[in-house]
Amino acid sequence: MSTIARQRWRAAYRAIYASQALGSLIASKTKSNNHSQLDTSPLRSSTTAAFEVDSPHISHPGSGSHESPSPNTLAPTVVDPQALVSVVTNKDVVALGQLGGVEGVAASLGIDSRAGIPDNDQDVKTRRERFGSNAHPKKPPKGFLYFVVDALNGSCLLILLALAGLALGLEIKEHGVRKGWYDGCGIFIAVLLVVTCTALRDFGLEIQFHKGSEIIKDIQIEVIRGGRPKQISICDVVVGDIVLLKIGDQVPADGLILHGYSLQVDESSLTGESDHIRIDSTEHPFLFSGSNVADGVGRMLVTAVGINTEWGSLMCSSPCGFVDRTPLQDGLDKLASSVANVSYIAALLFLLVLLIRYFTGSTKDAKGNVQFNGSKTGIQDVLIGVVQIVAVVVCTLVVAVPKSLPLAVRQTLAYFMKRMMADRALMRNLSACETMGSVTTICTEKTGTLTLNHMKVFQFWLGQEHIEAKPCINVIGRNVCELFRQGVGLNTTGNIYEPVSGSELELTGSPTEKAILSWGIEDLGMDLEKMKTDFEVLHIEAFNSEKKRSGVLLRKNADSTIHVHWKGAAEMVLEMCSRYHERDGTIKFLHEGARSEIKKIIEGMAASSLRCIAFAYRQISEEEMEYNDDNKTQPRLKEDGLTLLGVVGLKDPCRPGLRAAVQHCKSAGVTIRMITGDNIFTAKAIAAECGILEPQDQQIDGVVIDAVDFRNCTEDQRMKKIESIRVMARSSPFDKLLMVQCLKQNGHVVAATGDGINDACVLREANAGLSMGIKGTEVAKQCSDIVILDDNFASIVKVVRWGRCVYNNIQKFIQFQLTVNVSALAINFIAAVSLGEVPLTAVQLLWVNLIMDVFGALAFASERPIDELMYSPPLPVQTAPLITSIMWRNILAQSVFQIAGLLFLQVKGESIFHVSKVANSTMVFNTFVFCQVFNMFNSRYMEKQNVFVGIHKNQLFMGIVGITIVLQVVMVEFLNKLANTTSLNGLQWLACIGIAVLTLPIGWFVKSIPVSDKCLGKLKEAVITSIIGVIISAIAYALFNAHKNHN
Repeated sequence: MSTIARQRWRAAYRAIYASQALGSLIASKTKSNNHSQLDTSPLRSSTTAAFEVDSPHISHPGSGSHESPSPNTLAPTVVDPQALVSVVTNKDVVALGQLGGVEGVAASLGIDSRAGIPDNDQDVKTRRERFGSNAHPKKPPKGFLYFVVDALNGSCLLILLALAGLALGLEIKEHGVRKGWYDGCGIFIAVLLVVTCTALRDFGLEIQFHKGSEIIKDIQIEVIRGGRPKQISICDVVVGDIVLLKIGDQVPADGLILHGYSLQVDESSLTGESDHIRIDSTEHPFLFSGSNVADGVGRMLVTAVGINTEWGSLMCSSPCGFVDRTPLQDGLDKLASSVANVSYIAALLFLLVLLIRYFTGSTKDAKGNVQFNGSKTGIQDVLIGVVQIVAVVVCTLVVAVPKSLPLAVRQTLAYFMKRMMADRALMRNLSACETMGSVTTICTEKTGTLTLNHMKVFQFWLGQEHIEAKPCINVIGRNVCELFRQGVGLNTTGNIYEPVSGSELELTGSPTEKAILSWGIEDLGMDLEKMKTDFEVLHIEAFNSEKKRSGVLLRKNADSTIHVHWKGAAEMVLEMCSRYHERDGTIKFLHEGARSEIKKIIEGMAASSLRCIAFAYRQISEEEMEYNDDNKTQPRLKEDGLTLLGVVGLKDPCRPGLRAAVQHCKSAGVTIRMITGDNIFTAKAIAAECGILEPQDQQIDGVVIDAVDFRNCTEDQRMKKIESIRVMARSSPFDKLLMVQCLKQNGHVVAATGDGINDACVLREANAGLSMGIKGTEVAKQCSDIVILDDNFASIVKVVRWGRCVYNNIQKFIQFQLTVNVSALAINFIAAVSLGEVPLTAVQLLWVNLIMDVFGALAFASERPIDELMYSPPLPVQTAPLITSIMWRNILAQSVFQIAGLLFLQVKGESIFHVSKVANSTMVFNTFVFCQVFNMFNSRYMEKQNVFVGIHKNQLFMGIVGITIVLQVVMVEFLNKLANTTSLNGLQWLACIGIAVLTLPIGWFVKSIPVSDKCLGKLKEAVITSIIGVIISAIAYALFNAHKNHN
């Protein structure tokens, strides 16, 4: 829109406003004076009303006859919210013109387009009450009752409840209420306890992941409030806010562009169209929540938030929390399914044998009487006997089937989420934590990740002369100094805020921009506000990682001359120049000799770990201006024939502790590859400083490579070179993507860092994408799996530790649970078929299941990473077996000990300890539970013999062990009727604990037996053969006894 057209619109708007104000003034004479209060009525449905004038005493800024609205209150001239929503949603340019254009809307919302809304809570609260908050109705987390029903969803527990009800009715009928309630109620209470604890665990996980998803959605954006830039949460944005947009930002709400340069947005999330939309103040000023800034910079006025935005309706239906499944969960599902199939077969045989023994009169009750005596046994007694048999078999099946294995992964990850947040890492994708444990190479950027990202101008060169004077304003030519001020102050996305209090200036922008702005103020005497009034910005070319430079097109107001300024990577800007300035302002032709000397200067600075930024300019006429479109609305900056102003070297120190973190990765078999946009000399110097390059590496050809050379290689050549590359210089996001793809083709598990919008493809392509929390754009964060909140490479190393710990903890739990599964199933099965007795009753088995599934999973989930995890090579999770030969060794040893020891106690316990049958069964149960307690300590380490190392640091583990012991004492001493136990004396307790504690020395001894992966198959065969042999022998023995008793 031309300047004349804008003036006409403003005149029309003021005329309309004046007539409305006059009408309102007349009407107000007949009404009370309450109109001065803010109208906080609900949103109207009208879409035609333009303005509502609530007070005739204050007019729109710019109408010469009235004062401006107070800066501390929402303007009384307020556009109807629904009308504004309709204008933006429908992209109605005509209706926007009727509202006075963008400036008219801004005035009606009571804001200064430069200062934004007042920075006070009352104004924000008022706007939120009138226009709504920038929040979307969220799907609440699932309630506790949902998980109760889910826990009962298993067929085994439902069968148990049915059997408990049947047993309760039959026992009460036969023995009366006083004695008949024990078995049925015992099973009921045990099932209720298991269901409650399981539901509480799952409900806790749901809450944890729900909180995690809320953290992920909390995006920080930059707004102007009270005349100064301010970082706020996206949820705190209100209508009237002025939002600063730059490449990679997410548009936080619906709104209108106030002004911008080269602004393009990606609306594919809304429309599905991949083409970028160019935003301008005339033809397409509309911005929509959920879109991303693809290019350029700008300021937007927020006109609608929350559910009033187009994106709001989509967000309302988005799922809550983490829904993705991890590869480890899938692997555990397969393992659990395999174990379950074996358990079903064994349970069926178990049931068959028990029924045969029962109906052949081979089983006796607690008093020693035969339970089934042909026709002499009543139908009710038969039903009770069958129900008890089925209950025991089902309970054994509940213990034997490892249902909680896949859930253990979620429990471990939920626990680790908090711990990783403390280590400055936010997990966006559950599977990424597992992946980080098997990462073989990390492709990392330099700036801000390996370095502090706290930059300062360290050197300044004009032409071929080093300017050492501080400040340098007095030793360089006046014209050169003025051109430098323009290039520094106007070709920037940074900003300067001068507090009213007179305190130090506040700089905003990237660390590079802030360092250069600070240098411009201190050394060049730059007055940014004056330059903004002296020059009109015609066009801006925002910095991007492809061109590695940014540019600005200026018109000087005094003489209407046009200036092009470029700033960027020194070697690239130098290629655009044909002349250069000397210190005194003399302009010289840039012949090959001079060009070569300046290149050497740049290389020398780079070799000193300095980041080299060059400044160049060119003055052009109106006729020389070029455009990207036929309508000449999109200027194109000249990129040749420039005059080099000078080069600055920025010092960005390496992070403290970086060398140690790099060494940790090397010890863990993880290769670090630095990919940077800096030139090869800077890259090599930084890599050597932080330990990525050892002295001997620098002599090897191909370790440090220029991205151009890598890009120009054939595919075969790249695959040959890829393994030796440690540093890639002058790279673009495409080069980084190419390297990640090559590494993956070579069999590597790759983690890659990224922070810009162009890194999105790299972050998606890598096995684990790591975005930066401080300098990363919102697009990069959305495409990443993990956000490194402090941008520190050391935090990435911690994530690798946590990733390895996840897998290690799950293996610990598998080893512990399978030992319980095998032992419980074998003990009950062998005792039942050979002795006609079931050592572990239904209630006792459910208690064991509670210890194993809920308490055990939580105990092992809380185990923190140990140093040994970083002294072994990455584990190929996708191909490596979940149960290693070391685990099979430990499972076999502990299972054999528990089965043999407890069966011996079952057979000989009465005669050795001179106790009753009930007391002996109680001792068997008590010993079995304490075996699991001590085996929890054994399972803390697969190979380390001292299992108590670091135990004092895991208070949760010790707490779970303590609770288990206390509850076991209660089960034995106080819940005799429900748990089918009897009280034990001190000697009997000592005997139980003494037998159980033998698991520790046995574990210590077994861990000294070396095994290799080659033994895995043999160990599996040994375990399976042993189980099959025991089952066949037990069945044969049972059938022989049944036949003998029958005869």
